[in-house]
Amino acid sequence: MAGYTTTNPTTGRTDKEFGTLDDAGIENVLSSSHAAFSSWRATPAQERAAALERVADAYDARSRELAELIATEMGKPLQQSIGEVALAGSIYRWYATHGPELLAPEQLDPQGAQESLVQTEPIGPLVGVMPWNYPYYQVARFVAPNLMAGNTIVLKHAGICAASSEMMAAILHEAGVPDGAYLNVFVSHDQLADMIADPRVRGVSLTGSEKAGAAVAENAAKHLKKSVLELGGSDPLIVLEDAELEQVARTVATARLSNAGQACNSPKRMIVPSDRLDEFVSTVVEVFEAATVGDPLDEQVDVGPLSSIGARDGVVEQVERAVEQGATLHTGGAALDREGAFMSPAVLTGVTPDMDAYAEEIFGPVAVIHAAGTVDEAVELANDVPFGLSGSVWGRDLEHAQEVADRLDVGMAYINEHGTTKAGLPFGGVKRSGYGRELGRWGMGEFVNVRLRRTATA
Repeated sequence: MAGYTTTNPTTGRTDKEFGTLDDAGIENVLSSSHAAFSSWRATPAQERAAALERVADAYDARSRELAELIATEMGKPLQQSIGEVALAGSIYRWYATHGPELLAPEQLDPQGAQESLVQTEPIGPLVGVMPWNYPYYQVARFVAPNLMAGNTIVLKHAGICAASSEMMAAILHEAGVPDGAYLNVFVSHDQLADMIADPRVRGVSLTGSEKAGAAVAENAAKHLKKSVLELGGSDPLIVLEDAELEQVARTVATARLSNAGQACNSPKRMIVPSDRLDEFVSTVVEVFEAATVGDPLDEQVDVGPLSSIGARDGVVEQVERAVEQGATLHTGGAALDREGAFMSPAVLTGVTPDMDAYAEEIFGPVAVIHAAGTVDEAVELANDVPFGLSGSVWGRDLEHAQEVADRLDVGMAYINEHGTTKAGLPFGGVKRSGYGRELGRWGMGEFVNVRLRRTATA
C-alpha cells in the first residue's frame, strides 16, 4: 500500500486505506485503455454526448452524496462542495450539448483543389493527473472534452481523493462509458512516470504543483508526448480609486476564504490605493474574524479544515516566516487548538520583495494586502511574480478598469469579479502557472489531431 488514504482533516483520523496497482495491473490498464480506443473513437459523437449527459444527470441527482464525500476527504464546507458538484455536472452537460458541433468537419477555401477539409480526430489514450482541492471539477475539466473527442482516459487522482475518484469512475461507467475508456488508477509516482513513457499513451494533463508539473512535462517531452499543465497561482486583485471599497473588500475577503484559500486562482494578493489601505484592511480583518471555522458537514460553517495537518502546518509556517521577515500580521495565522487541520484565517500587510511571502503561493486562508500609490505601481506589483494564472480589477469606470486589466500578464483577467469559472470559458495561465487551456472549445482542441484532408481535382 502506498499513499492512498482517506484521512478526515476534521478529525485527523484515517478512515480507509487503498492499495496501489502492481506492475501487472499497470500493464492491464494500459492494454485496456489502448484496446478500448478503437471502439470508443468509432462510437458516434451523439452517443458519446448522450453518455456525458447521463453523467451530468447523475451529478445532479447525487449532489449531496457526492458533496459529503469530499467534505470528509479534503474538508470543503458542504455548501461549497454542493456548488462544486453542480459545476462539474455543468461541464459534462456543456460538452454533451456542444461537443458534436465542435467535432464537425470544417470546410476551408479549396485554394486550387476540389476540397480542403479539416477533421478533428482523437489521438488515443491520455493520462490525467489531478489534485485534491477540487476533486470533481478538476476531473471534469479534463475528462469531459477528451471523452467527447473520442480519447480514452487513465485517471490518477490525488492520494487523499481515492474514494471520490472511485465514485466518479462508477458514475461514468453507469452512464455508458466503457470500462476501458475510463480507468481510475491508484499508482506510485514511479509507476505514473512509466505510464507516461509508454508508447500507447499519447498525452498527459496535470493540475498541481510546479514541481509535479516540471517532472511530468520533462517526462512527456522526452517521449514526444503533448502535455497540458495547470499549476500554481498568486493571483493579484487591483482595487481602483473609484471602487466601492467596503463592498469590494467584503466580496474578495469571502472569496479568499472559499475552500479555505486552497484554490490556484484565489485572490491571494490584494492591491489597494495607499490612502485607503487601512480602511480596506479593517474590513477584510472583520470578515476573516467573523467567519465560522469548523466541521465542513455543518452547513453554518464558512471555513473548513485545510486538506491535511501537513498542509495546515505548512501555511502556518509561511505566515510565521513572513512575520519574522518583517511583515505585519493583523489577525489569525495560528493552528487552532483542536483536533484536525484547522487554522485561523490570517491577514498580512507590509510584505516586501525581499520576503518569501512576496512571490510564493500561499495555499490557505491568508490574505496579503499591498498598498500602491498609482495605477502603474499597482500593475507593476501585480505582474512582479513568476505566476500568471488570473487577476482582477475592481472599479466603477468600466472602460478604465478594462484598460488596467489588459495590462495584467495572466491567462484570465476579470473586471469586478474574480476567478469565475464557466464550462464555456477558457481556463489556464502563463509563466509558471502552466500552459494549455481547458474548458470551452479550447479544451476540446488540446488532445486532438487537427487533420487536413485535401482532394485535388481529377
